[in-house]
Amino acid sequence: MKSIKLSPLILCALCIFILTLSGCGGKVDIAFITDMGTVSDGSFNQGSYEGALNYAENNDKQIKVYEPQGASNSDYLKEIRSAVKDGAKVVVCAGTLFEESIYTAQKKYPKVDFILVDGIPHDDKGKDFTIKDNTMPIMFSEEEAGFLAGYAAVRDGNTELGFVGGTNQESVEQFGYGYVQGADYAAIEMGVNVRVKYCYANTFLEDDNVKNMAEAWYNGGTQIIFACGGAMGRSVIAAAEESGGKIIGVDIDQSRISETVVTSAKKMLGNAVYMGLEKKFSENFTGGAVYEMEAENNGIGLEMENSRFEKFDEELYNAIYEQLASGRIEPYSSTDFGNTSDLELVNTEVFYLELNND
Repeated sequence: MKSIKLSPLILCALCIFILTLSGCGGKVDIAFITDMGTVSDGSFNQGSYEGALNYAENNDKQIKVYEPQGASNSDYLKEIRSAVKDGAKVVVCAGTLFEESIYTAQKKYPKVDFILVDGIPHDDKGKDFTIKDNTMPIMFSEEEAGFLAGYAAVRDGNTELGFVGGTNQESVEQFGYGYVQGADYAAIEMGVNVRVKYCYANTFLEDDNVKNMAEAWYNGGTQIIFACGGAMGRSVIAAAEESGGKIIGVDIDQSRISETVVTSAKKMLGNAVYMGLEKKFSENFTGGAVYEMEAENNGIGLEMENSRFEKFDEELYNAIYEQLASGRIEPYSSTDFGNTSDLELVNTEVFYLELNND
């Protein structure tokens, strides 16, 4: 399984390339609009942009980056308007911050196509989720990525696990659901019993309360924690560094942040954008409905190249991934309770905890 990557040479030239292109004239085929970050932020912007840049280079398309001056819907719509004025045939945006602006833009610019990565357009009240034919929202099967994380954690020799989610919003829940199911699947295979401490931090920001809780978990015997919550994960990493614990990152490869990061449950952002652009320019654009990225189409995965596993290896990874991709394993994505309590786990016991943020 391969993901789309930039060579070191391309990465080094990235800033020069952007500055040159942003200031040049001529046609624009692909517009990439950033949110509060940049295309070298090591996160959602960069992961998505790399897919767009790879497609542009491989198919002789002109790409231009637009960086809003603020993070409001009006700021985003201003850049979308600039992209349309420049003649962009497709506008690519990544993240939930664009959901309202794309909802508006898809109606205002019906002749332009929009690719929204990891978000679904909706109105400012969150009630109308109309997706026009010129918009392709791309979502990910977080439960499959979480399943791989839990499976790998147990197969690597851990039986005391933790899960900390930012909030109990759907995408975070799905990571957690998959995580405990993957852990249980491995526990059954190995004939061991697994315990999982499970908590929502009620924040996506760094927080001393999260750090203190994670430290208490590590000191109480927890070996590895799956942290799903943006910058909140850095609090868990800080606790791991001080307590000798391990962590599983989320969304992108976070191994560069800390040596405590064993692997990351990834959304293949670059693959998703590349696929969307292929559809756009082959006149096979599938707008009007959510496009799901999953194991079957190489949409999710674990970071293996920069992993720090002790026992879990490529052979085990490929075997379990193939079972997900073929549909022989289908993790539940959600339940009615938001805390996995109605999942029929066999060798895994989950302990639900609440964090006091006061």
